[in-house]
Amino acid sequence: MLGVLGDLVEDVVVWVAGPLRHGTDSAARVFRQRGGSAANVAAFAAGQCPVRFLGCVGDDPAGGGLAAELAGHGVDVRVAHRGRTGSIVVLIDDEGERTMLPDRGAATLLETVPDAWLDGLTHLHVPAYSFDGEPVGTTAVDALRRVRSAGGTTSLDASSTGMLEGFGRERFLALAEELAPTLLFANRSESAWLGLLVDGRPGPERARLVTTTVVTKSGAEATTIDVPGEAPFTVPVPPVGEVRDLTGAGDAFAAGFLAAFLDARLTGAEPGAPGTAEVLGTSGLREAAARGHRCAARVLASPGASCAED
Repeated sequence: MLGVLGDLVEDVVVWVAGPLRHGTDSAARVFRQRGGSAANVAAFAAGQCPVRFLGCVGDDPAGGGLAAELAGHGVDVRVAHRGRTGSIVVLIDDEGERTMLPDRGAATLLETVPDAWLDGLTHLHVPAYSFDGEPVGTTAVDALRRVRSAGGTTSLDASSTGMLEGFGRERFLALAEELAPTLLFANRSESAWLGLLVDGRPGPERARLVTTTVVTKSGAEATTIDVPGEAPFTVPVPPVGEVRDLTGAGDAFAAGFLAAFLDARLTGAEPGAPGTAEVLGTSGLREAAARGHRCAARVLASPGASCAED
């Protein structure tokens, strides 16, 4: 089973019609959606593999509603209830690019992960947002260590250059080096800022993650997969008809990739294998990326982290 630990919040998605006009009205369409990178991954992975979400929402109607919505996708939802549920205002321009104004609220308040929440998990995925704030940061690190100690695999997502800048480049790299995740997902700007992949080649910090496969997304351009000890290779992204809102596309990619990764483990790979090469091989990694691309393509024409058929 795939576990995903992190944020479950309300997204207020604003499709802005033209440039924002300071000091007066600007035309827009506004949508309210379930959000949070971890919750999005869980929702998109449901239906592809068994998945459990771990997090904290407010002790309020919004938190209960978001947990119920996520469970409605087939996710096994395990949440604590503290404080107030978080919200993120997401401004979407005409090209689908996002500007996010987060108020994570209760998402940062997860104090502990009971053993029962980790029972049955073979893989735990944690977006880096969960390292930013306490007590959730300490809780996330502890959960990752426990899953690894039990023979499971793990993955991280770099999440956001804005978040990483506040958290600290060296601090994140040192943490990733210590946790040694099987997979690290990042987009092109995040990967370059971290020094992991620069201009398509391993960057100056890449050697620190000796057992981690780095998966670098680049929008409509090819995804680069860098397996330790091997030359990086790319997987092309098929053309997409309409791009209106990029919110959740990276989360959908991670969901598809991880579902393929877990499928490979179930069909004969050694449990607890230290790296993706042992589990998937090059052809399997290509198929995992292609599955991620297909998942991501489904969300690009809909508001927030949703699909047209949702």
